[in-house]
Amino acid sequence: MLDIKFITENAELVKQACNQKHEPNYVDEIVELVNKRKATVTQRDQLRQKLNDVSSKVAEIAKQKGDVAQIKKDAKGISDNVKSLEDELRNIEEKLNTLALRVPNIPHESVPIGKNADDNAIIRHWGEPREFSFAPKDHLELNEKLGMIDFESGAKVAGSFFPTYTGDGARLLRSLISFMIDVHTLSGKYREAIPPFLANRETLTGTAQLPKLEEDMYHLDQEDLFLIPTSEVQLINIFRGETLQEDNLPIYICGYSACFRREAGTYGKETRGLMRLHQFDKVELVKIAHPEKSWEEHEDMLTDAEKILQLLGLHYRVILLCTGDMTFASAKTYDIEVWAPGTNKWLEVSSVSNTTDFQARRMNTRFRSAQDGKLHFVHTLNGSGVALPRLIIALMENYQNADGTIIVPDVIQRYFGKEKIML
Repeated sequence: MLDIKFITENAELVKQACNQKHEPNYVDEIVELVNKRKATVTQRDQLRQKLNDVSSKVAEIAKQKGDVAQIKKDAKGISDNVKSLEDELRNIEEKLNTLALRVPNIPHESVPIGKNADDNAIIRHWGEPREFSFAPKDHLELNEKLGMIDFESGAKVAGSFFPTYTGDGARLLRSLISFMIDVHTLSGKYREAIPPFLANRETLTGTAQLPKLEEDMYHLDQEDLFLIPTSEVQLINIFRGETLQEDNLPIYICGYSACFRREAGTYGKETRGLMRLHQFDKVELVKIAHPEKSWEEHEDMLTDAEKILQLLGLHYRVILLCTGDMTFASAKTYDIEVWAPGTNKWLEVSSVSNTTDFQARRMNTRFRSAQDGKLHFVHTLNGSGVALPRLIIALMENYQNADGTIIVPDVIQRYFGKEKIML
């Protein structure tokens, strides 16, 4: 969240961010509440002083054995007014906090201004698209012969968009997860963690999925728990409420998890096969960084995510999202899209974001600076390293043979145990 003082002192900038991110604008209401709070505090403090003066008079009159009945009655009235103003202040604070949680992060100055994905900026391409001597099939056509994903049984068990990976499909999924975790952790850079797949309301508020995205998540009413939309949520919240040592920054964590999204707003989007699911697997990268280093760490995290695709030999491009295509919490986001020749589309497999201190303020995660001795909020970063379903689409389509079999990339053959996927 943004600091309320920052909102009031930079009202036009924050309004602009709300407009650019297509978010409701609560700035004027916040400014009005802040002014009301200031006036109410002044009024309460004046009454407190008046109450102190009256209380002193009661003591003096009582000492002289005078009649204090009326002045005590006056004091009681003042005291009741003070309590009433304190109740009002609590209500104002609650309203301010509620509204502040709905104000988006400010886009970084390098983010292009735009309305939607059409206004995103292509930063670079890596590799070349494969040339085929035959018409490449899409992943659904390939799957008809190979039987790697059973969509019917998944739908029978849980409903649409819950696939069952079977045989070599399950083996490929498991191999890719192990491969990616090893790439990110065996160098000693990231520390591995496998978090819970459920999170409480405070946790999801900390990383800003709540209150905005509640309708997109699966909720367990009895326990008031949510199935996680991404493991960024739990990995970053490990540090909620903590004061960290400056010397320990940055902190790097890598974690596998299943992710669950209702995708309530996906009407009209591509949903065939593995394109868009309610449950999917992902390897997540998280950084807790010093504010002075977070933009450097952002570029470094992008490099870490790209490394996976380079090792797999997949043609991809890096996109800088415009203001209208960014998430609520992000200050700057890169997307990585792989080329799927059978589907004939670019498919997003990773988003790499710097949320600056936006999540840290919500979680109250800070460090004490050796330079000034004061507490400062950390910066939090997250990125997919990478998401599995569309990666599997790209692998199936890029490594297919004319006979419908699929070559297993060299780097995952030791995990997979075979060189080729076939009947």
